Amino acid sequence: MNVSIIGTGYVGLVSGVCLAEKGHRVVCVDMDADKIARINAGISPIYERGLDALLQRNIGGNLRATTDLADAVHGSELSIIAVGTPFDGEEIDLSQIKAAAREIGAVLREKSGYHVVVVKSTVVPGTTDETVRRGLEAASGKRAGEAFGLGMNPEFLREGDAVADFMNPDRIVMGGIDDRSIECLDLLYRPFDGVDKIRTTCKTAEMIKYTANSLLATMISFSNEIGNLCSALGGVDVVDVMRGVHLDKRLSPILPDGSRVVPGFTTYLEAGCGFGGSCFPKDVKALIAHGRRLGQPMTLLDGAVTVNRTQPDQIIRLLKDHFRSLKDIRVAVLGLAFKPDTDDMRESPAIPVIQWLQDEGADIHAVDPVAGSAARKLFGDRGISYHEHMETAVAEADAVVVLTRWDVFRRLPEIIAERTVQPLVVDGRRMIGRDAVARYAGIGYREMNP
Repeated sequence: MNVSIIGTGYVGLVSGVCLAEKGHRVVCVDMDADKIARINAGISPIYERGLDALLQRNIGGNLRATTDLADAVHGSELSIIAVGTPFDGEEIDLSQIKAAAREIGAVLREKSGYHVVVVKSTVVPGTTDETVRRGLEAASGKRAGEAFGLGMNPEFLREGDAVADFMNPDRIVMGGIDDRSIECLDLLYRPFDGVDKIRTTCKTAEMIKYTANSLLATMISFSNEIGNLCSALGGVDVVDVMRGVHLDKRLSPILPDGSRVVPGFTTYLEAGCGFGGSCFPKDVKALIAHGRRLGQPMTLLDGAVTVNRTQPDQIIRLLKDHFRSLKDIRVAVLGLAFKPDTDDMRESPAIPVIQWLQDEGADIHAVDPVAGSAARKLFGDRGISYHEHMETAVAEADAVVVLTRWDVFRRLPEIIAERTVQPLVVDGRRMIGRDAVARYAGIGYREMNP
Protein backbone atom coordinates (compact mmCIF):
# COMPACT_ATOMS: atom_id res chain seq x y z
CA MET A 1 0.00 0.00 0.00
CA ASN A 2 0.92 3.65 -0.33
CA VAL A 3 0.91 5.05 3.21
CA SER A 4 1.43 8.55 4.60
CA ILE A 5 2.27 8.99 8.29
CA ILE A 6 1.71 12.37 9.89
CA GLY A 7 4.24 12.89 12.67
CA THR A 8 7.80 11.55 12.92
CA GLY A 9 8.06 11.22 16.66
CA TYR A 10 8.66 7.99 18.49
CA VAL A 11 5.51 6.23 17.25
CA GLY A 12 5.34 7.74 13.79
CA LEU A 13 8.93 7.09 12.77
CA VAL A 14 9.08 3.55 14.15
CA SER A 15 5.77 2.73 12.44
CA GLY A 16 6.89 4.25 9.15
CA VAL A 17 10.23 2.49 9.07
CA CYS A 18 8.75 -0.87 10.03
CA LEU A 19 5.88 -0.66 7.53
CA ALA A 20 8.42 0.16 4.82
CA GLU A 21 10.44 -2.88 5.89
CA LYS A 22 7.27 -4.95 5.47
CA GLY A 23 6.99 -3.82 1.84
CA HIS A 24 4.65 -0.80 1.97
CA ARG A 25 5.60 2.49 0.30
CA VAL A 26 5.69 4.99 3.14
CA VAL A 27 6.00 8.78 3.30
CA CYS A 28 6.65 10.28 6.74
CA VAL A 29 5.46 13.87 7.22
CA ASP A 30 6.68 16.44 9.73
CA MET A 31 6.80 20.24 9.90
CA ASP A 32 10.37 20.17 11.24
CA ALA A 33 12.55 20.53 8.14
CA ASP A 34 15.75 19.65 10.02
CA LYS A 35 14.23 16.41 11.27
CA ILE A 36 13.03 15.53 7.77
CA ALA A 37 16.51 16.20 6.37
CA ARG A 38 18.06 13.88 8.95
CA ILE A 39 15.59 11.10 8.21
CA ASN A 40 16.19 11.38 4.46
CA ALA A 41 19.92 11.18 5.20
CA GLY A 42 19.34 7.92 7.06
CA ILE A 43 19.93 9.45 10.50
CA SER A 44 17.31 8.72 13.14
CA PRO A 45 16.37 11.73 15.30
CA ILE A 46 15.48 9.37 18.18
CA TYR A 47 17.39 6.60 19.92
CA GLU A 48 15.71 3.23 19.49
CA ARG A 49 17.46 -0.10 19.31
CA GLY A 50 17.53 -1.48 15.76
CA LEU A 51 15.90 1.59 14.20
CA ASP A 52 19.00 3.02 12.51
CA ALA A 53 19.66 -0.13 10.49
CA LEU A 54 16.08 -0.39 9.22
CA LEU A 55 15.94 3.32 8.42
CA GLN A 56 19.14 3.19 6.40
CA ARG A 57 17.98 0.07 4.55
CA ASN A 58 14.63 1.57 3.48
CA ILE A 59 15.22 5.29 3.04
CA GLY A 60 15.24 6.20 -0.62
CA GLY A 61 13.43 2.98 -1.43
CA ASN A 62 10.15 2.18 0.28
CA LEU A 63 10.59 5.13 2.65
CA ARG A 64 10.97 8.87 2.28
CA ALA A 65 10.23 11.90 4.45
CA THR A 66 8.76 15.29 3.55
CA THR A 67 7.30 18.48 4.96
CA ASP A 68 4.66 18.50 2.22
CA LEU A 69 1.58 16.93 3.82
CA ALA A 70 -0.66 17.59 0.82
CA ASP A 71 1.65 15.77 -1.57
CA ALA A 72 2.00 12.83 0.83
CA VAL A 73 -1.76 12.43 1.31
CA HIS A 74 -2.49 12.84 -2.41
CA GLY A 75 -0.03 10.05 -3.17
CA SER A 76 -1.29 7.58 -0.56
CA GLU A 77 -4.28 5.36 0.02
CA LEU A 78 -4.13 5.51 3.79
CA SER A 79 -2.96 8.24 6.18
CA ILE A 80 -1.89 7.52 9.75
CA ILE A 81 -2.05 10.29 12.35
CA ALA A 82 0.81 9.78 14.82
CA VAL A 83 1.23 13.20 16.41
CA GLY A 84 1.73 13.99 20.08
CA THR A 85 -1.10 14.15 22.63
CA PRO A 86 0.49 15.62 25.78
CA PHE A 87 -1.45 15.76 29.04
CA ASP A 88 -1.75 19.17 30.66
CA GLY A 89 -3.02 17.97 34.04
CA GLU A 90 -6.67 18.28 33.14
CA GLU A 91 -7.01 16.65 29.73
CA ILE A 92 -4.92 15.52 26.77
CA ASP A 93 -3.98 18.26 24.34
CA LEU A 94 -5.65 17.47 21.02
CA SER A 95 -4.34 20.52 19.18
CA GLN A 96 -1.97 18.48 17.00
CA ILE A 97 -4.67 15.88 16.32
CA LYS A 98 -7.14 18.58 15.30
CA ALA A 99 -4.58 20.29 13.08
CA ALA A 100 -3.72 17.00 11.36
CA ALA A 101 -7.41 16.25 10.77
CA ARG A 102 -7.98 19.71 9.26
CA GLU A 103 -4.95 19.47 6.98
CA ILE A 104 -5.78 15.97 5.79
CA GLY A 105 -9.42 16.99 5.30
CA ALA A 106 -8.37 19.93 3.17
CA VAL A 107 -6.48 17.55 0.89
CA LEU A 108 -9.42 15.15 0.73
CA ARG A 109 -11.62 18.02 -0.48
CA GLU A 110 -9.59 18.04 -3.70
CA LYS A 111 -8.74 14.36 -3.87
CA SER A 112 -10.88 11.91 -5.79
CA GLY A 113 -11.19 8.30 -4.78
CA TYR A 114 -11.55 6.59 -1.45
CA HIS A 115 -8.99 7.34 1.27
CA VAL A 116 -8.72 6.00 4.82
CA VAL A 117 -7.55 8.08 7.78
CA VAL A 118 -6.29 6.14 10.79
CA VAL A 119 -5.51 7.55 14.24
CA LYS A 120 -2.51 5.91 15.88
CA SER A 121 -1.91 8.57 18.52
CA THR A 122 -3.11 7.64 21.99
CA VAL A 123 -6.42 9.45 22.52
CA VAL A 124 -9.25 9.03 25.03
CA PRO A 125 -12.29 7.00 23.95
CA GLY A 126 -14.54 8.91 21.58
CA THR A 127 -11.84 11.15 20.10
CA THR A 128 -11.69 9.46 16.69
CA ASP A 129 -15.47 9.18 16.28
CA GLU A 130 -16.09 12.75 17.39
CA THR A 131 -13.15 15.18 17.25
CA VAL A 132 -11.25 13.66 14.33
CA ARG A 133 -14.37 12.89 12.30
CA ARG A 134 -15.72 16.41 12.71
CA GLY A 135 -12.40 17.94 11.67
CA LEU A 136 -12.10 15.76 8.59
CA GLU A 137 -15.68 16.30 7.48
CA ALA A 138 -15.60 20.06 8.04
CA ALA A 139 -12.37 20.52 6.09
CA SER A 140 -13.21 18.11 3.28
CA GLY A 141 -16.89 18.86 2.84
CA LYS A 142 -17.36 15.09 2.60
CA ARG A 143 -18.88 12.45 4.85
CA ALA A 144 -16.91 9.76 6.67
CA GLY A 145 -18.05 6.32 5.61
CA GLU A 146 -18.89 7.53 2.13
CA ALA A 147 -16.01 9.47 0.57
CA PHE A 148 -13.39 8.37 3.08
CA GLY A 149 -12.85 5.79 5.80
CA LEU A 150 -11.86 6.37 9.42
CA GLY A 151 -10.09 4.02 11.79
CA MET A 152 -8.22 3.76 15.09
CA ASN A 153 -5.14 1.56 15.38
CA PRO A 154 -3.39 1.90 18.77
CA GLU A 155 0.28 1.09 19.18
CA PHE A 156 1.71 -1.23 21.82
CA LEU A 157 5.38 -0.33 21.55
CA ARG A 158 7.81 -0.45 24.45
CA GLU A 159 10.56 2.11 24.20
CA GLY A 160 13.84 0.32 23.67
CA ASP A 161 12.01 -2.64 22.12
CA ALA A 162 9.74 -0.73 19.75
CA VAL A 163 11.15 -2.10 16.52
CA ALA A 164 10.94 -5.69 17.75
CA ASP A 165 7.43 -5.06 19.09
CA PHE A 166 6.22 -3.62 15.79
CA MET A 167 7.80 -6.31 13.64
CA ASN A 168 6.61 -9.12 15.94
CA PRO A 169 3.39 -7.88 17.55
CA ASP A 170 1.40 -9.86 20.10
CA ARG A 171 -1.86 -8.41 18.80
CA ILE A 172 -3.10 -5.85 16.30
CA VAL A 173 -6.19 -3.84 17.19
CA MET A 174 -8.11 -2.52 14.19
CA GLY A 175 -10.91 -0.12 15.02
CA GLY A 176 -13.08 1.44 12.36
CA ILE A 177 -16.34 3.25 11.73
CA ASP A 178 -17.37 0.61 9.18
CA ASP A 179 -16.26 -2.66 7.62
CA ARG A 180 -14.57 -0.94 4.70
CA SER A 181 -12.29 1.06 6.99
CA ILE A 182 -11.33 -2.07 8.90
CA GLU A 183 -10.72 -4.01 5.69
CA CYS A 184 -8.23 -1.35 4.65
CA LEU A 185 -6.42 -1.75 7.98
CA ASP A 186 -6.48 -5.50 7.49
CA LEU A 187 -4.77 -5.02 4.13
CA LEU A 188 -2.12 -2.83 5.79
CA TYR A 189 -1.34 -5.59 8.28
CA ARG A 190 -1.62 -8.52 5.90
CA PRO A 191 2.17 -9.08 5.98
CA PHE A 192 1.86 -9.90 9.69
CA ASP A 193 0.86 -13.55 9.45
CA GLY A 194 -0.24 -15.52 12.49
CA VAL A 195 -0.93 -12.48 14.67
CA ASP A 196 -4.18 -12.12 16.62
CA LYS A 197 -6.13 -9.27 15.02
CA ILE A 198 -9.04 -7.65 16.80
CA ARG A 199 -11.73 -5.98 14.69
CA THR A 200 -13.70 -3.48 16.71
CA THR A 201 -15.00 0.07 16.95
CA CYS A 202 -12.76 3.11 17.18
CA LYS A 203 -13.96 3.83 20.71
CA THR A 204 -13.20 0.32 21.91
CA ALA A 205 -9.77 0.40 20.25
CA GLU A 206 -8.98 3.62 22.12
CA MET A 207 -10.12 2.07 25.40
CA ILE A 208 -8.02 -1.06 24.85
CA LYS A 209 -4.88 1.06 24.64
CA TYR A 210 -5.60 2.99 27.84
CA THR A 211 -6.63 -0.12 29.71
CA ALA A 212 -3.48 -2.01 28.73
CA ASN A 213 -1.18 0.77 29.93
CA SER A 214 -3.20 1.40 33.09
CA LEU A 215 -3.05 -2.28 34.04
CA LEU A 216 0.73 -2.43 33.72
CA ALA A 217 1.18 0.83 35.60
CA THR A 218 -1.08 -0.42 38.39
CA MET A 219 0.90 -3.66 38.64
CA ILE A 220 4.09 -1.63 39.15
CA SER A 221 2.53 0.60 41.82
CA PHE A 222 1.04 -2.44 43.56
CA SER A 223 4.48 -4.05 43.71
CA ASN A 224 6.01 -0.83 45.01
CA GLU A 225 3.39 -0.48 47.73
CA ILE A 226 4.09 -4.05 48.86
CA GLY A 227 7.81 -3.28 48.74
CA ASN A 228 7.36 -0.24 50.95
CA LEU A 229 5.46 -2.36 53.47
CA CYS A 230 8.24 -4.98 53.43
CA SER A 231 10.73 -2.23 54.17
CA ALA A 232 8.60 -0.95 57.05
CA LEU A 233 8.31 -4.48 58.49
CA GLY A 234 12.04 -5.13 58.38
CA GLY A 235 13.56 -8.52 57.73
CA VAL A 236 11.29 -9.17 54.74
CA ASP A 237 12.64 -8.70 51.22
CA VAL A 238 10.12 -7.80 48.52
CA VAL A 239 12.24 -9.72 46.00
CA ASP A 240 11.60 -12.94 47.91
CA VAL A 241 7.94 -12.08 48.37
CA MET A 242 7.31 -11.39 44.69
CA ARG A 243 9.28 -14.47 43.67
CA GLY A 244 6.83 -16.51 45.71
CA VAL A 245 3.89 -14.68 44.12
CA HIS A 246 5.24 -15.22 40.59
CA LEU A 247 5.23 -18.99 41.12
CA ASP A 248 1.46 -19.07 41.33
CA LYS A 249 0.58 -21.32 38.40
CA ARG A 250 -2.03 -18.82 37.29
CA LEU A 251 0.80 -16.34 36.72
CA SER A 252 3.52 -18.77 35.64
CA PRO A 253 1.76 -21.86 34.23
CA ILE A 254 3.34 -25.29 34.67
CA LEU A 255 3.61 -27.26 31.44
CA PRO A 256 2.99 -31.04 31.26
CA ASP A 257 6.75 -31.67 31.26
CA GLY A 258 7.08 -29.78 34.56
CA SER A 259 8.71 -26.67 33.11
CA ARG A 260 7.23 -23.25 33.63
CA VAL A 261 6.11 -20.50 31.34
CA VAL A 262 7.32 -17.19 32.79
CA PRO A 263 5.26 -14.42 31.15
CA GLY A 264 6.95 -11.11 30.49
CA PHE A 265 4.30 -9.24 32.48
CA THR A 266 5.75 -10.64 35.72
CA THR A 267 8.54 -8.06 35.31
CA TYR A 268 5.88 -5.46 36.14
CA LEU A 269 5.33 -7.26 39.44
CA GLU A 270 8.68 -6.17 40.82
CA ALA A 271 9.41 -3.29 43.16
CA GLY A 272 11.55 -0.37 42.11
CA CYS A 273 11.79 3.41 42.21
CA GLY A 274 8.76 4.02 39.97
CA PHE A 275 7.66 4.13 36.35
CA GLY A 276 8.14 6.99 33.93
CA GLY A 277 8.30 7.66 30.21
CA SER A 278 5.90 9.15 27.73
CA CYS A 279 3.09 6.61 28.14
CA PHE A 280 2.26 5.25 31.58
CA PRO A 281 2.15 8.52 33.58
CA LYS A 282 0.33 10.44 30.84
CA ASP A 283 -2.13 7.72 29.93
CA VAL A 284 -3.15 6.82 33.48
CA LYS A 285 -3.67 10.46 34.42
CA ALA A 286 -5.62 11.09 31.21
CA LEU A 287 -7.92 8.14 31.89
CA ILE A 288 -8.50 9.36 35.45
CA ALA A 289 -9.39 12.82 34.16
CA HIS A 290 -11.65 11.34 31.49
CA GLY A 291 -13.49 9.30 34.11
CA ARG A 292 -13.85 12.36 36.30
CA ARG A 293 -15.48 14.32 33.49
CA LEU A 294 -17.96 11.47 33.07
CA GLY A 295 -18.69 11.39 36.79
CA GLN A 296 -16.88 8.08 37.24
CA PRO A 297 -14.19 8.14 39.96
CA MET A 298 -11.09 6.12 39.11
CA THR A 299 -10.06 5.37 42.69
CA LEU A 300 -7.66 2.53 41.98
CA LEU A 301 -5.81 4.43 39.26
CA ASP A 302 -5.65 7.50 41.49
CA GLY A 303 -3.85 5.35 44.03
CA ALA A 304 -1.45 3.98 41.42
CA VAL A 305 -0.47 7.51 40.42
CA THR A 306 0.00 8.56 44.05
CA VAL A 307 2.26 5.61 44.82
CA ASN A 308 4.34 6.28 41.72
CA ARG A 309 4.67 9.99 42.40
CA THR A 310 6.12 9.35 45.85
CA GLN A 311 8.21 6.28 45.05
CA PRO A 312 11.46 8.17 44.29
CA ASP A 313 11.21 9.41 47.90
CA GLN A 314 12.22 5.88 48.94
CA ILE A 315 15.64 6.47 47.37
CA ILE A 316 15.97 9.70 49.27
CA ARG A 317 14.91 7.99 52.51
CA LEU A 318 17.56 5.29 52.08
CA LEU A 319 20.25 7.92 51.59
CA LYS A 320 19.04 9.88 54.63
CA ASP A 321 19.20 6.70 56.72
CA HIS A 322 22.95 6.51 56.12
CA PHE A 323 24.08 10.13 55.79
CA ARG A 324 23.28 12.91 58.21
CA SER A 325 23.96 15.42 55.45
CA LEU A 326 24.57 14.99 51.72
CA LYS A 327 26.55 18.19 51.37
CA ASP A 328 29.78 17.46 49.49
CA ILE A 329 29.04 13.73 49.65
CA ARG A 330 30.11 12.10 46.39
CA VAL A 331 27.09 10.28 44.93
CA ALA A 332 27.30 8.24 41.75
CA VAL A 333 23.96 8.02 39.94
CA LEU A 334 23.72 5.03 37.62
CA GLY A 335 20.97 5.61 35.09
CA LEU A 336 19.12 8.70 33.97
CA ALA A 337 16.58 7.48 31.41
CA PHE A 338 13.28 6.16 32.73
CA LYS A 339 14.18 2.66 31.49
CA PRO A 340 17.08 0.95 29.69
CA ASP A 341 17.60 0.98 25.92
CA THR A 342 16.21 4.49 25.48
CA ASP A 343 17.39 8.06 25.98
CA ASP A 344 13.91 9.17 27.07
CA MET A 345 13.96 11.03 30.39
CA ARG A 346 10.32 12.02 30.49
CA GLU A 347 8.94 11.40 34.00
CA SER A 348 12.12 9.52 34.91
CA PRO A 349 12.54 8.78 38.64
CA ALA A 350 16.05 10.16 38.23
CA ILE A 351 14.62 13.67 37.90
CA PRO A 352 13.33 14.21 41.48
CA VAL A 353 16.27 12.27 42.95
CA ILE A 354 18.91 14.36 41.19
CA GLN A 355 17.07 17.60 41.87
CA TRP A 356 17.03 16.71 45.58
CA LEU A 357 20.73 15.81 45.51
CA GLN A 358 21.46 19.16 43.87
CA ASP A 359 19.49 21.01 46.54
CA GLU A 360 21.36 19.08 49.24
CA GLY A 361 24.71 20.12 47.79
CA ALA A 362 25.87 16.62 46.89
CA ASP A 363 28.78 16.05 44.53
CA ILE A 364 26.89 14.15 41.80
CA HIS A 365 28.55 11.91 39.24
CA ALA A 366 26.01 10.66 36.70
CA VAL A 367 26.28 8.05 33.99
CA ASP A 368 23.85 6.64 31.43
CA PRO A 369 24.78 4.81 28.22
CA VAL A 370 22.65 7.09 26.03
CA ALA A 371 20.78 9.74 28.06
CA GLY A 372 23.70 11.92 29.13
CA SER A 373 23.06 14.75 26.68
CA ALA A 374 19.35 14.82 27.49
CA ALA A 375 20.19 14.98 31.20
CA ARG A 376 22.63 17.85 30.69
CA LYS A 377 19.89 19.86 28.97
CA LEU A 378 17.52 19.13 31.84
CA PHE A 379 19.76 19.53 34.90
CA GLY A 380 22.61 21.68 33.68
CA ASP A 381 25.97 21.28 35.41
CA ARG A 382 25.07 22.43 38.93
CA GLY A 383 26.82 19.93 41.16
CA ILE A 384 26.88 17.29 38.41
CA SER A 385 29.73 15.66 36.52
CA TYR A 386 28.66 13.51 33.57
CA HIS A 387 30.57 10.34 32.76
CA GLU A 388 30.69 8.03 29.77
CA HIS A 389 31.70 5.00 31.81
CA MET A 390 30.52 3.56 35.11
CA GLU A 391 34.09 3.00 36.31
CA THR A 392 34.88 6.72 36.46
CA ALA A 393 31.47 7.64 37.84
CA VAL A 394 31.75 5.34 40.87
CA ALA A 395 35.42 6.05 41.54
CA GLU A 396 35.76 7.39 45.11
CA ALA A 397 31.97 7.56 45.47
CA ASP A 398 30.56 7.57 49.00
CA ALA A 399 27.24 6.27 47.68
CA VAL A 400 26.12 4.68 44.43
CA VAL A 401 22.46 5.00 43.45
CA VAL A 402 21.08 2.64 40.78
CA LEU A 403 18.06 4.19 39.05
CA THR A 404 17.90 2.49 35.61
CA ARG A 405 18.16 -1.24 34.91
CA TRP A 406 20.91 -1.09 32.27
CA ASP A 407 22.65 -4.49 32.07
CA VAL A 408 26.07 -2.84 32.17
CA PHE A 409 25.38 -1.78 35.75
CA ARG A 410 25.34 -5.42 36.87
CA ARG A 411 29.14 -5.18 36.87
CA LEU A 412 29.06 -2.72 39.76
CA PRO A 413 30.03 -5.26 42.48
CA GLU A 414 33.21 -6.32 40.68
CA ILE A 415 34.16 -2.71 39.96
CA ILE A 416 34.00 -1.62 43.59
CA ALA A 417 35.16 -4.93 45.13
CA GLU A 418 38.80 -3.90 45.55
CA ARG A 419 38.10 -0.57 47.18
CA THR A 420 39.36 -0.17 50.72
CA VAL A 421 36.39 1.94 51.75
CA GLN A 422 33.21 0.50 50.30
CA PRO A 423 30.45 2.86 49.10
CA LEU A 424 26.83 2.47 50.08
CA VAL A 425 24.90 0.93 47.17
CA VAL A 426 21.30 2.18 47.02
CA ASP A 427 19.56 -0.16 44.61
CA GLY A 428 16.46 1.46 43.17
CA ARG A 429 15.90 -1.39 40.69
CA ARG A 430 16.84 -4.41 42.83
CA MET A 431 19.26 -5.63 40.19
CA ILE A 432 22.26 -6.04 42.49
CA GLY A 433 22.35 -8.97 44.91
CA ARG A 434 22.12 -7.96 48.57
CA ASP A 435 25.23 -9.99 49.37
CA ALA A 436 27.17 -8.89 46.29
CA VAL A 437 28.39 -5.66 47.91
CA ALA A 438 29.58 -4.80 51.40
CA ARG A 439 27.08 -2.01 52.08
CA TYR A 440 23.65 -2.45 50.55
CA ALA A 441 20.31 -0.64 50.79
CA GLY A 442 17.55 -1.58 48.37
CA ILE A 443 13.96 -0.67 47.65
CA GLY A 444 11.64 -3.03 49.52
CA TYR A 445 14.12 -4.29 52.13
CA ARG A 446 15.36 -3.19 55.55
CA GLU A 447 17.43 -5.29 57.89
CA MET A 448 16.01 -5.99 61.32
CA ASN A 449 17.67 -3.99 64.07
CA PRO A 450 19.77 -6.27 66.26
